[in-house]
Parts: sequence; structure tokens; C-alpha cells
Amino acid sequence: MARCSVKFKGRPRIRKNLQLGSEHCIFLSFRYLYRILDELPAEEFKDSSNIVARLNLPNMAYARQAIVDIYAQALRGLLQLEPDQEKRLKYMDFVDIYSQLDDNEKRLFSEKYPQEKQTMTTWSERMRAEGREQGILHGMQLGEQKGVQQGELTVLLRLLTRRFGPLDAATHERLQNAGSAELEQWADNILDARTLDEVFDCP
Repeated sequence: MARCSVKFKGRPRIRKNLQLGSEHCIFLSFRYLYRILDELPAEEFKDSSNIVARLNLPNMAYARQAIVDIYAQALRGLLQLEPDQEKRLKYMDFVDIYSQLDDNEKRLFSEKYPQEKQTMTTWSERMRAEGREQGILHGMQLGEQKGVQQGELTVLLRLLTRRFGPLDAATHERLQNAGSAELEQWADNILDARTLDEVFDCP
């Protein structure tokens, strides 16, 4: 049996300690540090040198009208503090998903932070380039066009899974049956799509 003491803004939700045992005896007892992100003022962490804090800016407390600046500061922190390219790609998704910019906010971000917007575009182009490289390798055995299409499919599956989690069988089938033009369009849609359905919507 586990016993716990919890607190979240006055309501019992987040565990402060955990005890394992029975009603007669406690075998293990844990206490741990925790922070409630949406109680932390984002303004105090927007220039932090702690990458975890910078990536979590969108999960902290701020006025919604400040989301574009919060989003930009999170991306800047990622570029400044994380040298590993693969991790950058993963964490860009994290910032994007939790910021949930609407169309107007995305437009404002592009206008106010053109350098960060270019970074996002470069990220998308790099992923597409990786797919083309894989396609060329496949092309040596399957024919160039078939190989390029296979490479596009491979990278699109990778992007969709990173962004939206495991894909269902119907989505896999749709991707497998798609032509090169469709795969290319869906890859373009990923950058701005907030849901899986939006990826497949026509522009």
C-alpha cells in the first residue's frame, strides 16, 4: 500500500512524499523536491542559463499576450545552451507544442523574431534533406524516384511520431499509399500544424 501527502494550489493533487508498505508497517519513505511550473513567473527565468528552465518558459506563469516573447526566449535558450543538433530538434518540438501559438501569434513571431523563425525553417529543411539523402541511398537499389519517395516517407513518419506520438494503422496506411507530392506537402504542413489532422489538411 502506498500513502502520500499532496498539494497543488491548495488542492490535494501533487505528491510531496511517498510511503510504501502496509497498514501495519512502512518499508520505504520518499520525500523529494518539486516545483509547480505554472506558479513560477516566466519573466524571472527568461534569461536563465538553465536549459530546463528556458525550455519550460511556455509552461510557467505569464499573460497570454506575452506568449510570442516567451516562445522566442525559449528558442533562444535552446540555441544558446544546447549544442547537440539531435537534441535541439527534439526540444524545438517540445517548445512548439507547449506554446500552442495560433495563426496570429505565429505571424507576429515571424515579424518580431525573424532570426528565430529562420531557425525553425532551417530545422524543417534539414529534416527534409535527411529524408532526401536516405532516398538517394534507397535509390541505388530501387531506382532514384522510388528511393527519394521512400526517404520522404521515412522522415515524415519520424517527424509525425515525434510531434504527435505513435501513429495509428490508418495513418500508416495513408502515408504508405501517398505519392511524392503528397508526402512533400504534408512535410511542409508539419511546422505550423497543431494537430495531426491539420497536417493532412490542404493549404
